[in-house]
Amino acid sequence: MSVIGSAVTFVVSLLVGGLAIFIAAAVVTGVRDYGHAVFTALVGAIVWGLTAFFLSWVPLIGEFLPLLAWVWVIRARYGASWVHAAIIGFVAWASAVLVLAVLPFAGVTDAVGVPFVRSLGAI
Repeated sequence: MSVIGSAVTFVVSLLVGGLAIFIAAAVVTGVRDYGHAVFTALVGAIVWGLTAFFLSWVPLIGEFLPLLAWVWVIRARYGASWVHAAIIGFVAWASAVLVLAVLPFAGVTDAVGVPFVRSLGAI
């Protein structure tokens, strides 16, 4: 894939991840700000990646720490409790799965900023 193709895929995937967080935050907290959700998805993806890179070696909890860091980003960005942030994370994941169920025909198979989400076409 070309650099431009990769950039377009990243941007579309980020927008899908942002949409999923937007839907989840609207349901859980009532906050309806798509730009805020997209930025949260971007920050969450960066924090997830850095945490996985540096801490995945930790026995027993190393694989759990990136998820905890991602929920922490949601908690910090939305001023939510840990429980509400975890619910936003779960609803964002479910929303991204639903959105990606209809997007593989356009070449979108991932949602940047929402962990563990890939369309069935990408598997």
